[in-house]
Amino acid sequence: MKHQDLYVEILDTTLRDGEQTPGVAFTPKEKFSVAKMLRRLKVDRIEIGSARVSAGEAEGVRKILEWSNAHDNPEKLEILGFVDGGRSVDWIRNNGGSVINLLCKGSRRHCEIQLKKTPERHFADIRKEVEKAVSADLKVNCYLEDWSGGISDSFDYVLTQINALKDLPVERFMLCDTLGILNVPRLTTALHLMRSAFPELRFDFHGHNDYNLACANALAAVECGISGIHCTINGLGERAGNLDLAQFAAAVRDFSPRPIHIVEKELHNASNMLQALSGKRCAWNAPIVGSDVFTQTCGVHADGDRKGDLYCNKLLPERFVRQRDYALGKLSGKASIDRTLELMGEEVLSPELRAKVLEEVIRLGDRKKAVTAADLPFIISNIMRTPEAARLRIVDFETVSHRSRLPKAHVVLEFDGVTVEDSSTGDGGYDALIKAIRKCLKKYGLSMPKLVDYQVRIPPGGRTDALVETTITWKCADGRSVVTTGVDSDQLVAAAAATEKILNHMIHGTNNG
Repeated sequence: MKHQDLYVEILDTTLRDGEQTPGVAFTPKEKFSVAKMLRRLKVDRIEIGSARVSAGEAEGVRKILEWSNAHDNPEKLEILGFVDGGRSVDWIRNNGGSVINLLCKGSRRHCEIQLKKTPERHFADIRKEVEKAVSADLKVNCYLEDWSGGISDSFDYVLTQINALKDLPVERFMLCDTLGILNVPRLTTALHLMRSAFPELRFDFHGHNDYNLACANALAAVECGISGIHCTINGLGERAGNLDLAQFAAAVRDFSPRPIHIVEKELHNASNMLQALSGKRCAWNAPIVGSDVFTQTCGVHADGDRKGDLYCNKLLPERFVRQRDYALGKLSGKASIDRTLELMGEEVLSPELRAKVLEEVIRLGDRKKAVTAADLPFIISNIMRTPEAARLRIVDFETVSHRSRLPKAHVVLEFDGVTVEDSSTGDGGYDALIKAIRKCLKKYGLSMPKLVDYQVRIPPGGRTDALVETTITWKCADGRSVVTTGVDSDQLVAAAAATEKILNHMIHGTNNG
């Protein structure tokens, strides 16, 4: 089989290189959860940690390896080790590992300045480390750290290094663009030279994203015949991060004839999981996983999509278990209104009413207000002069919090003139409020949609009395996501306003969908 016909093999290093993200450290339990998630993604190999880091690292590594021994091939799990006289080898072996990714210096500057060794001494030390690892029944891969720097300023060092090591039982040489300094032409030239000089060796590419070129570089590496590509979920990693798995997997599927095992329908779930565990939010426009990447605002685009999907590319949201939305703002046109109503299950408005609604949407857009689908029925109702737009109201509520007791909430609802009230405790003030609302809704024969995301924002430099904007994302029973927003100087009141809006949106959709 020709090399270029082989599938693209993914090594995910979220649990190792991803932990170099500032402020990110996974507990052993979190590492285990991420490892299981990566298996659902069908990642080929996982770098699960670094040798000799901490007791917590050892616990996490052991837990993953024990699980893998019972359910999978443990050779798919790899651990970073160091040229340290066998201590990393012993650590990995004692904790149940079977693969060491040995960190070697891939540039003369790193070797001589950081290690203060001659190249010959470093290469001899690597040989000894590889021999120790093999004698301990470990498989060995060699990271060439700062390889991109090496090919730029000391290519003779790189060639001499690989010549000194190529006869060893090394499974893969991992070529690292450690500082993200390569572009596609330079990388392509270097990889062709490497593969021509050492056709019998297997190479991986490990890219960083300092110039936002990691995905383009990795795709170029695939075109050059490299099979092993290193990624992280959400591009986690220090500085600008590593190659993002979701972006790369989609690019390979759409731009390369070579197959890849990644399950696209799991990518969004994986991203959300890592955002929650790491505390690092993805940019709203991050490809594949960003909150707004399948949302279009321009009226011309909405019109083109209605007439023939003219503004859709291969990145269809359904591939990633997402959906296309059409936001409403100052750039909206009549088609944007119609498309949003279609997605809501509503009939298209008359030309006169649609024009008035569009005028109001544009007016709000000029004030930087983004109109959501949940807002649209209220705008329409207001224009049609039907003051009873909100059939359900949170008439009043009270929450009480204590340091030593669960918070408690009491709420009064009114639905079509019928008032009910109830109380509940919860893990927080808003949780208690929601549970009390659920009790009230049951009396009306209604239920709550699922809360997916909850965000609070105040203006930059805002004081303690500043207005709070609470934005909540909900998952409705029909699978659609709806975002509602409430604004008040009290965070809980703002959250209650956003909650009231989704309840009325739900009632409106039930009666008219």
